[in-house]
Amino acid sequence: MTDESIYKIIELVGVSTKGWEDAVSNIVEKASKSLRDLRIAEVEQLDAKIEDGKVVSYRAKVKLSFKYEI
Repeated sequence: MTDESIYKIIELVGVSTKGWEDAVSNIVEKASKSLRDLRIAEVEQLDAKIEDGKVVSYRAKVKLSFKYEI
């Protein structure tokens, strides 16, 4: 029997005041509450919000894949 699974990819943005890794973790933790069978989190872009010359938050744009069930 072959694996004929289908996977869907969505794009999400996570934010954290701690760092980029935390921003990605926030995405995965929150998405796992409503999506089943998460597979891969592919970081597409990282940026930081700056206020008064200091970084105040980190953002990560992530492509998240999960098994698509028909």
